[in-house]
Amino acid sequence: MANADPNSNAGPSVPASTQSTRRDFLQGKSAVDAVADIGRMIDERRGGNAGQARARSSGDPGQEPGSSRTYAVEVSRRAMACEFSYFLNAGQYEHGTERALEALDRIEELEDQMSVYRHRSEVSLLNATADKRAVRVEHRLFGLLTESVQLFRDTRGAFDVTAGPLIKIWNRLRREGVMPSPAELTALRENVGSDKLELDETHCTVRYLRPGVTIDLGGIGKGYALDRAADLLAEHEIHDYLVHGGTSSLLARGSRKSGTELPGWMVGVQHPLRADRRLAEFQLCDRAVGTSGAGTQQFYYQGKRYGHIIDPRTGYPADGILSTTVIAPSSAVADALSTAFYVLGLVGATEYCQRHPEVSALITTPSRRGGAVELHAINCDNLIWRRCDEN
Repeated sequence: MANADPNSNAGPSVPASTQSTRRDFLQGKSAVDAVADIGRMIDERRGGNAGQARARSSGDPGQEPGSSRTYAVEVSRRAMACEFSYFLNAGQYEHGTERALEALDRIEELEDQMSVYRHRSEVSLLNATADKRAVRVEHRLFGLLTESVQLFRDTRGAFDVTAGPLIKIWNRLRREGVMPSPAELTALRENVGSDKLELDETHCTVRYLRPGVTIDLGGIGKGYALDRAADLLAEHEIHDYLVHGGTSSLLARGSRKSGTELPGWMVGVQHPLRADRRLAEFQLCDRAVGTSGAGTQQFYYQGKRYGHIIDPRTGYPADGILSTTVIAPSSAVADALSTAFYVLGLVGATEYCQRHPEVSALITTPSRRGGAVELHAINCDNLIWRRCDEN
Protein backbone atom coordinates (compact mmCIF):
# COMPACT_ATOMS: atom_id res chain seq x y z
CA MET A 1 0.00 0.00 0.00
CA ALA A 2 1.13 3.55 -0.63
CA ASN A 3 2.32 5.87 2.13
CA ALA A 4 2.08 9.63 1.71
CA ASP A 5 4.83 12.10 2.53
CA PRO A 6 3.45 14.18 5.42
CA ASN A 7 3.23 17.72 4.06
CA SER A 8 0.60 20.45 3.22
CA ASN A 9 -0.66 24.18 3.27
CA ALA A 10 -2.08 27.07 5.23
CA GLY A 11 -5.21 28.82 5.76
CA PRO A 12 -8.31 30.75 4.96
CA SER A 13 -9.20 34.31 5.84
CA VAL A 14 -9.43 34.58 9.61
CA PRO A 15 -10.84 36.95 12.25
CA ALA A 16 -8.65 39.76 13.56
CA SER A 17 -7.96 37.84 16.77
CA THR A 18 -6.13 35.18 14.77
CA GLN A 19 -4.36 37.42 12.24
CA SER A 20 -1.00 37.33 14.03
CA THR A 21 -1.18 33.57 14.36
CA ARG A 22 -1.91 33.22 10.67
CA ARG A 23 0.85 35.67 9.74
CA ASP A 24 3.37 33.79 11.88
CA PHE A 25 2.34 30.55 10.29
CA LEU A 26 2.73 31.87 6.75
CA GLN A 27 6.18 33.12 7.69
CA GLY A 28 7.13 29.68 8.99
CA LYS A 29 7.00 30.66 12.69
CA SER A 30 5.23 28.61 15.36
CA ALA A 31 3.68 26.57 12.60
CA VAL A 32 2.36 23.69 14.65
CA ASP A 33 0.54 25.98 17.10
CA ALA A 34 -0.71 28.28 14.36
CA VAL A 35 -2.26 25.62 12.17
CA ALA A 36 -3.98 24.06 15.17
CA ASP A 37 -5.71 27.41 15.81
CA ILE A 38 -6.65 27.77 12.15
CA GLY A 39 -7.97 24.21 11.97
CA ARG A 40 -10.14 24.74 15.05
CA MET A 41 -11.44 28.03 13.66
CA ILE A 42 -12.40 26.43 10.32
CA ASP A 43 -14.03 23.53 12.12
CA GLU A 44 -16.18 25.90 14.18
CA ARG A 45 -17.19 27.92 11.09
CA ARG A 46 -18.16 24.81 9.12
CA GLY A 47 -20.24 23.04 11.74
CA GLY A 48 -17.79 21.10 13.88
CA ASN A 49 -17.33 18.18 11.46
CA ALA A 50 -15.24 19.77 8.74
CA GLY A 51 -12.07 17.81 9.27
CA GLN A 52 -8.74 18.34 10.92
CA ALA A 53 -5.90 20.65 9.97
CA ARG A 54 -2.44 20.21 11.43
CA ALA A 55 1.16 21.15 10.63
CA ARG A 56 4.09 18.84 10.19
CA SER A 57 7.71 19.92 10.09
CA SER A 58 9.41 17.03 8.38
CA GLY A 59 11.29 16.76 5.11
CA ASP A 60 10.61 14.13 2.49
CA PRO A 61 11.43 10.50 3.37
CA GLY A 62 14.99 9.89 2.32
CA GLN A 63 15.96 13.57 2.60
CA GLU A 64 19.65 14.08 3.29
CA PRO A 65 20.55 14.66 6.98
CA GLY A 66 21.05 18.33 7.75
CA SER A 67 18.97 19.52 4.79
CA SER A 68 16.38 22.23 5.32
CA ARG A 69 13.11 21.27 7.00
CA THR A 70 9.92 22.74 5.65
CA TYR A 71 6.42 22.91 7.08
CA ALA A 72 3.28 21.46 5.64
CA VAL A 73 -0.40 21.34 6.55
CA GLU A 74 -2.46 18.17 6.57
CA VAL A 75 -6.25 18.41 6.20
CA SER A 76 -8.15 15.19 6.77
CA ARG A 77 -11.60 13.72 7.20
CA ARG A 78 -13.16 10.28 7.23
CA ALA A 79 -15.26 9.25 4.22
CA MET A 80 -15.87 6.09 2.17
CA ALA A 81 -14.85 3.97 5.20
CA CYS A 82 -11.32 5.41 5.28
CA GLU A 83 -9.35 8.55 6.11
CA PHE A 84 -8.76 11.08 3.32
CA SER A 85 -5.83 13.46 3.87
CA TYR A 86 -4.59 16.42 1.85
CA PHE A 87 -1.01 17.67 2.19
CA LEU A 88 -0.11 21.14 0.91
CA ASN A 89 3.05 23.22 1.12
CA ALA A 90 2.76 25.59 4.06
CA GLY A 91 2.17 29.19 3.04
CA GLN A 92 1.93 28.52 -0.68
CA TYR A 93 -1.80 29.21 -1.07
CA GLU A 94 -3.68 31.81 0.97
CA HIS A 95 -6.89 29.74 1.07
CA GLY A 96 -5.34 26.32 0.63
CA THR A 97 -6.73 24.76 3.80
CA GLU A 98 -10.25 25.94 3.13
CA ARG A 99 -10.10 24.71 -0.47
CA ALA A 100 -8.89 21.31 0.74
CA LEU A 101 -11.92 21.15 3.02
CA GLU A 102 -14.14 21.93 0.03
CA ALA A 103 -12.47 19.05 -1.80
CA LEU A 104 -13.34 16.79 1.14
CA ASP A 105 -16.93 18.05 0.91
CA ARG A 106 -17.00 16.94 -2.70
CA ILE A 107 -15.76 13.48 -1.77
CA GLU A 108 -18.58 13.16 0.76
CA GLU A 109 -21.11 14.25 -1.86
CA LEU A 110 -19.81 11.61 -4.26
CA GLU A 111 -20.10 8.96 -1.56
CA ASP A 112 -23.77 9.93 -1.22
CA GLN A 113 -24.15 9.41 -4.97
CA MET A 114 -22.22 6.14 -5.39
CA SER A 115 -22.51 4.09 -2.20
CA VAL A 116 -24.54 0.88 -2.47
CA TYR A 117 -24.88 1.02 1.33
CA ARG A 118 -27.03 4.15 1.14
CA HIS A 119 -30.49 3.24 -0.07
CA ARG A 120 -31.23 6.65 -1.59
CA SER A 121 -27.95 6.96 -3.48
CA GLU A 122 -28.12 7.28 -7.25
CA VAL A 123 -26.37 3.93 -7.70
CA SER A 124 -28.75 2.16 -5.30
CA LEU A 125 -31.75 3.58 -7.15
CA LEU A 126 -30.17 2.52 -10.43
CA ASN A 127 -29.74 -1.04 -9.13
CA ALA A 128 -33.37 -1.12 -8.05
CA THR A 129 -34.76 0.04 -11.41
CA ALA A 130 -32.42 -0.43 -14.37
CA ASP A 131 -33.33 -4.08 -15.01
CA LYS A 132 -36.90 -2.91 -15.76
CA ARG A 133 -36.24 0.22 -17.83
CA ALA A 134 -33.49 2.54 -18.97
CA VAL A 135 -32.56 5.03 -16.23
CA ARG A 136 -31.07 8.45 -16.83
CA VAL A 137 -28.06 9.22 -14.62
CA GLU A 138 -25.97 12.29 -13.88
CA HIS A 139 -23.63 12.85 -16.81
CA ARG A 140 -20.37 12.48 -14.89
CA LEU A 141 -21.59 9.26 -13.31
CA PHE A 142 -22.47 8.09 -16.81
CA GLY A 143 -18.92 8.92 -17.85
CA LEU A 144 -17.56 6.83 -14.98
CA LEU A 145 -19.71 3.87 -16.02
CA THR A 146 -18.54 4.26 -19.61
CA GLU A 147 -14.92 4.21 -18.44
CA SER A 148 -15.64 1.18 -16.25
CA VAL A 149 -17.06 -0.76 -19.18
CA GLN A 150 -14.01 0.14 -21.30
CA LEU A 151 -11.72 -1.09 -18.52
CA PHE A 152 -13.74 -4.31 -18.39
CA ARG A 153 -13.02 -4.82 -22.08
CA ASP A 154 -9.36 -3.78 -21.90
CA THR A 155 -8.67 -6.13 -18.96
CA ARG A 156 -10.60 -9.03 -20.50
CA GLY A 157 -13.13 -8.97 -17.66
CA ALA A 158 -10.62 -8.82 -14.79
CA PHE A 159 -12.10 -5.49 -13.67
CA ASP A 160 -15.88 -5.64 -13.45
CA VAL A 161 -18.25 -3.30 -11.58
CA THR A 162 -20.97 -5.98 -11.70
CA ALA A 163 -18.98 -8.48 -9.58
CA GLY A 164 -20.63 -7.41 -6.29
CA PRO A 165 -22.76 -10.58 -5.84
CA LEU A 166 -19.64 -12.76 -6.03
CA ILE A 167 -17.83 -10.60 -3.49
CA LYS A 168 -20.78 -10.79 -1.11
CA ILE A 169 -21.02 -14.58 -1.18
CA TRP A 170 -17.30 -14.94 -0.42
CA ASN A 171 -17.67 -12.46 2.45
CA ARG A 172 -20.22 -14.91 3.85
CA LEU A 173 -17.45 -17.52 4.05
CA ARG A 174 -15.42 -15.20 6.25
CA ARG A 175 -18.40 -14.49 8.51
CA GLU A 176 -20.00 -17.96 8.69
CA GLY A 177 -17.30 -20.37 7.59
CA VAL A 178 -19.50 -21.68 4.77
CA MET A 179 -17.88 -22.35 1.38
CA PRO A 180 -19.95 -21.25 -1.66
CA SER A 181 -21.00 -24.23 -3.73
CA PRO A 182 -20.07 -24.47 -7.43
CA ALA A 183 -23.79 -24.30 -8.25
CA GLU A 184 -24.18 -21.03 -6.31
CA LEU A 185 -21.20 -19.47 -8.06
CA THR A 186 -22.42 -20.59 -11.48
CA ALA A 187 -25.84 -19.05 -10.83
CA LEU A 188 -24.34 -15.76 -9.68
CA ARG A 189 -21.99 -15.58 -12.64
CA GLU A 190 -25.02 -15.51 -14.94
CA ASN A 191 -25.65 -11.98 -13.65
CA VAL A 192 -22.00 -10.84 -13.69
CA GLY A 193 -20.35 -9.09 -16.61
CA SER A 194 -20.24 -5.44 -17.66
CA ASP A 195 -21.31 -6.54 -21.13
CA LYS A 196 -24.77 -6.81 -19.53
CA LEU A 197 -24.90 -3.01 -19.15
CA GLU A 198 -26.51 -1.06 -21.98
CA LEU A 199 -25.26 2.54 -22.04
CA ASP A 200 -27.00 5.12 -24.22
CA GLU A 201 -24.62 8.04 -24.65
CA THR A 202 -27.20 10.19 -26.44
CA HIS A 203 -29.68 10.09 -23.55
CA CYS A 204 -27.20 9.38 -20.73
CA THR A 205 -29.19 6.31 -19.69
CA VAL A 206 -28.23 2.93 -18.26
CA ARG A 207 -30.17 -0.31 -18.62
CA TYR A 208 -29.39 -3.76 -17.23
CA LEU A 209 -29.92 -6.52 -19.76
CA ARG A 210 -30.70 -9.21 -17.17
CA PRO A 211 -32.69 -9.22 -13.93
CA GLY A 212 -30.31 -9.60 -11.01
CA VAL A 213 -27.52 -7.48 -12.50
CA THR A 214 -26.22 -4.79 -10.13
CA ILE A 215 -23.22 -2.46 -10.06
CA ASP A 216 -20.84 -1.67 -7.20
CA LEU A 217 -18.26 1.06 -7.78
CA GLY A 218 -16.10 0.10 -4.79
CA GLY A 219 -13.16 -0.79 -7.02
CA ILE A 220 -13.04 2.57 -8.82
CA GLY A 221 -15.19 5.03 -6.88
CA LYS A 222 -12.55 6.20 -4.42
CA GLY A 223 -10.13 7.03 -7.22
CA TYR A 224 -12.90 8.74 -9.17
CA ALA A 225 -13.66 10.89 -6.11
CA LEU A 226 -10.01 11.96 -5.90
CA ASP A 227 -10.05 12.92 -9.59
CA ARG A 228 -13.23 14.97 -9.15
CA ALA A 229 -11.81 16.72 -6.08
CA ALA A 230 -8.65 17.48 -8.08
CA ASP A 231 -10.84 19.26 -10.64
CA LEU A 232 -12.19 21.49 -7.87
CA LEU A 233 -8.71 22.42 -6.65
CA ALA A 234 -7.58 23.16 -10.21
CA GLU A 235 -10.48 25.60 -10.56
CA HIS A 236 -9.00 27.50 -7.59
CA GLU A 237 -5.47 27.45 -9.07
CA ILE A 238 -4.14 25.02 -6.47
CA HIS A 239 -1.63 22.85 -8.30
CA ASP A 240 0.78 21.51 -5.64
CA TYR A 241 -0.58 18.91 -3.20
CA LEU A 242 -0.70 15.25 -2.31
CA VAL A 243 -3.89 13.43 -1.29
CA HIS A 244 -4.50 9.88 -0.20
CA GLY A 245 -7.68 7.93 0.44
CA GLY A 246 -6.94 5.27 3.02
CA THR A 247 -3.92 3.17 2.11
CA SER A 248 -4.97 2.21 -1.40
CA SER A 249 -5.46 5.44 -3.40
CA LEU A 250 -3.10 8.37 -3.84
CA LEU A 251 -2.93 11.36 -6.17
CA ALA A 252 -0.09 13.88 -6.53
CA ARG A 253 -0.15 17.23 -8.26
CA GLY A 254 2.85 19.53 -8.67
CA SER A 255 5.72 19.25 -6.20
CA ARG A 256 6.66 19.27 -2.55
CA LYS A 257 8.58 22.47 -1.79
CA SER A 258 11.27 20.88 0.35
CA GLY A 259 14.48 22.42 -0.91
CA THR A 260 15.24 19.49 -3.20
CA GLU A 261 15.33 19.65 -6.98
CA LEU A 262 13.33 16.46 -7.53
CA PRO A 263 9.88 17.01 -9.00
CA GLY A 264 6.78 15.64 -7.34
CA TRP A 265 6.20 14.06 -3.93
CA MET A 266 8.03 11.16 -2.32
CA VAL A 267 5.69 8.21 -1.65
CA GLY A 268 6.30 4.72 -0.38
CA VAL A 269 4.96 1.24 -1.10
CA GLN A 270 4.45 -0.96 1.95
CA HIS A 271 6.05 -4.40 2.05
CA PRO A 272 3.22 -6.94 1.51
CA LEU A 273 4.53 -9.29 4.22
CA ARG A 274 6.01 -6.80 6.70
CA ALA A 275 3.65 -4.01 7.67
CA ASP A 276 6.41 -2.04 9.41
CA ARG A 277 8.64 -1.82 6.32
CA ARG A 278 8.59 -0.08 2.96
CA LEU A 279 9.21 -2.11 -0.16
CA ALA A 280 9.92 0.82 -2.49
CA GLU A 281 9.86 4.62 -2.74
CA PHE A 282 9.34 6.84 -5.74
CA GLN A 283 8.70 10.42 -6.76
CA LEU A 284 5.09 10.89 -7.84
CA CYS A 285 4.38 13.91 -10.04
CA ASP A 286 1.01 14.64 -11.69
CA ARG A 287 0.06 10.98 -11.51
CA ALA A 288 -1.95 8.64 -9.30
CA VAL A 289 -1.28 5.40 -7.45
CA GLY A 290 -3.63 2.51 -6.73
CA THR A 291 -2.63 -0.46 -4.56
CA SER A 292 -4.29 -3.83 -4.00
CA GLY A 293 -3.25 -6.84 -1.97
CA ALA A 294 -4.56 -9.62 0.22
CA GLY A 295 -3.06 -8.04 3.35
CA THR A 296 -5.05 -8.70 6.49
CA GLN A 297 -8.22 -9.53 4.57
CA GLN A 298 -7.10 -13.01 3.63
CA PHE A 299 -8.87 -15.91 5.35
CA TYR A 300 -8.54 -19.67 5.67
CA TYR A 301 -10.96 -22.53 5.08
CA GLN A 302 -9.92 -26.11 5.81
CA GLY A 303 -6.28 -25.09 5.75
CA LYS A 304 -6.40 -23.24 2.42
CA ARG A 305 -5.77 -19.51 2.19
CA TYR A 306 -8.23 -17.33 0.26
CA GLY A 307 -7.78 -13.68 -0.64
CA HIS A 308 -10.57 -11.09 -0.76
CA ILE A 309 -10.04 -10.10 -4.41
CA ILE A 310 -12.39 -12.13 -6.58
CA ASP A 311 -11.78 -13.05 -10.21
CA PRO A 312 -15.14 -12.14 -11.82
CA ARG A 313 -14.46 -14.55 -14.68
CA THR A 314 -14.24 -17.65 -12.47
CA GLY A 315 -16.10 -16.63 -9.33
CA TYR A 316 -13.17 -17.67 -7.14
CA PRO A 317 -10.55 -15.58 -5.29
CA ALA A 318 -7.52 -14.64 -7.36
CA ASP A 319 -4.22 -16.21 -6.34
CA GLY A 320 -0.50 -15.98 -7.08
CA ILE A 321 0.04 -12.25 -6.44
CA LEU A 322 0.93 -10.64 -3.11
CA SER A 323 0.34 -6.99 -4.04
CA THR A 324 -0.04 -4.69 -7.04
CA THR A 325 0.82 -1.01 -7.20
CA VAL A 326 -0.26 0.82 -10.34
CA ILE A 327 0.86 4.31 -11.40
CA ALA A 328 -1.49 5.91 -13.94
CA PRO A 329 -2.57 9.37 -15.18
CA SER A 330 -5.86 9.26 -13.24
CA SER A 331 -6.74 7.91 -9.82
CA ALA A 332 -9.82 6.10 -11.11
CA VAL A 333 -7.74 4.13 -13.62
CA ALA A 334 -5.00 3.42 -11.07
CA ASP A 335 -7.55 2.02 -8.60
CA ALA A 336 -9.31 -0.13 -11.17
CA LEU A 337 -6.10 -1.51 -12.65
CA SER A 338 -4.58 -2.38 -9.27
CA THR A 339 -7.49 -4.80 -8.81
CA ALA A 340 -7.40 -6.00 -12.42
CA PHE A 341 -3.65 -6.69 -12.32
CA TYR A 342 -4.07 -8.73 -9.15
CA VAL A 343 -6.58 -10.86 -11.05
CA LEU A 344 -4.65 -10.97 -14.34
CA GLY A 345 -1.36 -11.95 -12.73
CA LEU A 346 2.11 -10.94 -13.79
CA VAL A 347 1.83 -11.99 -17.44
CA GLY A 348 -1.55 -10.34 -17.99
CA ALA A 349 -0.47 -7.13 -16.25
CA THR A 350 2.69 -6.96 -18.36
CA GLU A 351 0.71 -7.41 -21.56
CA TYR A 352 -1.68 -4.63 -20.54
CA CYS A 353 1.19 -2.22 -19.82
CA GLN A 354 2.78 -3.04 -23.16
CA ARG A 355 -0.44 -1.87 -24.82
CA HIS A 356 -0.72 1.17 -22.51
CA PRO A 357 2.73 2.77 -22.02
CA GLU A 358 1.23 5.50 -19.83
CA VAL A 359 0.65 2.88 -17.10
CA SER A 360 3.40 1.58 -14.79
CA ALA A 361 3.26 -1.11 -12.12
CA LEU A 362 5.17 -2.68 -9.23
CA ILE A 363 3.97 -6.23 -8.62
CA THR A 364 5.12 -8.55 -5.86
CA THR A 365 4.96 -12.35 -5.95
CA PRO A 366 6.03 -14.95 -3.39
CA SER A 367 9.72 -15.85 -3.20
CA ARG A 368 11.20 -19.24 -2.41
CA ARG A 369 12.91 -17.61 0.57
CA GLY A 370 10.70 -17.21 3.61
CA GLY A 371 9.63 -13.65 4.33
CA ALA A 372 10.99 -12.41 1.00
CA VAL A 373 9.17 -11.32 -2.15
CA GLU A 374 9.94 -10.99 -5.82
CA LEU A 375 9.42 -7.42 -7.06
CA HIS A 376 8.54 -6.96 -10.74
CA ALA A 377 8.77 -3.43 -12.19
CA ILE A 378 6.76 -2.86 -15.38
CA ASN A 379 7.11 0.32 -17.48
CA CYS A 380 9.02 1.99 -14.62
CA ASP A 381 11.91 3.41 -16.65
CA ASN A 382 10.23 6.84 -16.60
CA LEU A 383 9.95 6.87 -12.78
CA ILE A 384 12.41 8.07 -10.14
CA TRP A 385 12.24 5.15 -7.74
CA ARG A 386 14.25 2.74 -5.62
CA ARG A 387 13.71 -0.51 -3.78
CA CYS A 388 13.98 -0.15 0.00
CA ASP A 389 14.03 -3.68 1.40
CA GLU A 390 17.04 -5.92 1.16
CA ASN A 391 14.85 -8.99 0.69
